[in-house]
Formats: sequence, C-alpha cells, structure tokens
Amino acid sequence: MEHYFNIFMFYLLINNLVFSMYLGLCVFFGASKKIDIAIGMSITFTAVMVVSAALIWLIYYFVMQPLGVTFLAIIVFITIIASFVQTAETIMRKISPVIYYKLGIYLALITANCIILAVPLLNVVEGYTFTESMMLALGAGAGFSLALLIMSSIREKLELANIPKPFQGLPIAFIVTGLIALGFLGFAGMITL
Repeated sequence: MEHYFNIFMFYLLINNLVFSMYLGLCVFFGASKKIDIAIGMSITFTAVMVVSAALIWLIYYFVMQPLGVTFLAIIVFITIIASFVQTAETIMRKISPVIYYKLGIYLALITANCIILAVPLLNVVEGYTFTESMMLALGAGAGFSLALLIMSSIREKLELANIPKPFQGLPIAFIVTGLIALGFLGFAGMITL
C-alpha cells in the first residue's frame, strides 16, 4: 500500500509533470485564467487521464503485446485518448454546457496534450502493473489539477496588481510558473521509487 501511495505522491508533488517536465503548458496557460474554468478543466483532465490510462494499459498488455504490435503504441494510444475525449466532450456538453463553452478549444486540445500521452508511455516504460498505472495516472492528474488551481488563483490576483505593461498577460504567467516550479523543486528527493 505504501508503494502505491509513493507513486501517487511522486507524480503529484515531486515529479509534477507541469513543473518538472513542463508538459501540458498549452492547456495550463489557457485554462488558468479563471478559477471556475480551472476547476472544470481539472476534473475533465483527471478523468480523461485515469480512464484512458486504464484502457490503454489493458489494450497494451492484453492485445498489443500478445499480437506483437507494440511498435504501434503511440498511434493506438492517441486513438484511444481521442475517442475518450470526444466522449467526455459530448457528456460535458449535455451535463454542463456553461463549462463546456468556457473551456472552448482547450477541451479539444486534451486529445493531443502531451501529459495525457506521457502517462501511458511512462506506464509502459516503467513496466507498471495495473494498480501502479492507476496511481501514476491519478497522481499525474491530481498534480496537473493542483498546478492549474494554484496558477489560476494567482492569475486572478494578478489581474488586480499593477504590473508593468511589458509583463502583463503571458510574460508574467511564465515568470510565476517558473517561481512555482522552483517551489516544487523543494520536494525533490523526498520519495524514491
């Protein structure tokens, strides 16, 4: 049980894919302008990540490996992710049209997001079991959500701040992201897998 908790915490804090590998920055910067958008994106992103990681793990180990077609991994992974994102998009449009329209293009960008693809690739490279794979996906999803919520709360405060004209908008967002990444660097070495 401790091993699974360590995997979760490793990808939540220590190896947060946004702050340590700088993956998923397109959606990260786009959806972190308002806290309500960030919450909707966090839930959607984590759900897509966990469900697609589960489906991909099952297909990779029970279909692709026995058939000897593991060289098609990236194509198959992207196809599964895209299918699930389309399903999630349809469900979100029916359940919460307000959040669906607020997320806009960023919802479609989940399909080609590098974090969503990095999780199953990390699972394959590390040779994780199904449970370990789910802990990685859940930790990475929670880590992305944490990063998005921290950044969106800071960006809402920055709208009220007196920031010099050249730093307004995306430049200050990059500076803040770098500072947050330095803070997350303090967790390095706490857990080893």
